[in-house]
Amino acid sequence: MLDQTYYDRTDEIVAVHGAAPSALIPIIQDIQNEYRYLPPELLAYVATKIGITEAKAYSVATFYENFSFEPKGKYVIKVCDGTACHVRRSIPILERLYSELGLSKNKVTTDDMLFTLETVSCLGACGLAPVLTVNDKVYPAMTPDAAVELIRELRGAQEYE
Repeated sequence: MLDQTYYDRTDEIVAVHGAAPSALIPIIQDIQNEYRYLPPELLAYVATKIGITEAKAYSVATFYENFSFEPKGKYVIKVCDGTACHVRRSIPILERLYSELGLSKNKVTTDDMLFTLETVSCLGACGLAPVLTVNDKVYPAMTPDAAVELIRELRGAQEYE
C-alpha cells in the first residue's frame, strides 16, 4: 500500500500532461523518473484518472522494456553484452560487478537500494566496447578492475550526499 503522497504527486503529474488517454506514456515516464520504478498501484490509478482500462495501461507499460514494476537502485548500471562488447570481454565485467555488489541474475538490486545491475543487448556505443552505463552516462573501454573502482567511487560519493 502506497502512502497518500504518491497519489498526490501522481495527480500533479497527470495535471501537467492532461487527463487524456494519449498522455499515458509521458505520465508513466514521469512517475518512473520520480520513483525509479512504476508502482503497479499508480498505474491502475492513472488508468482510472485518464479514462482507460487497467488492462490497456498494463499492456502499454509491459510492451516497453523501459518500464519496471520493480524498484531500482539509485544507480542503474547497464552492462552491454552486444556482439562488440561480448567479443571484447563484457562478461568478466558483469561477473565482477555481481561479485562486488553481491548480486546475481536473480537478484539485480542491492538491499540498500543503491545499485541495480542489468545486462542489455546493445547500448549503441560499439566503437567504445566494452561499455557500461550508470544512469545513462557512458563509461567506455571498461575492465573488471575499472568497473569495481567506479562502484567504489559511487559508494564514496553517496557518503557525501
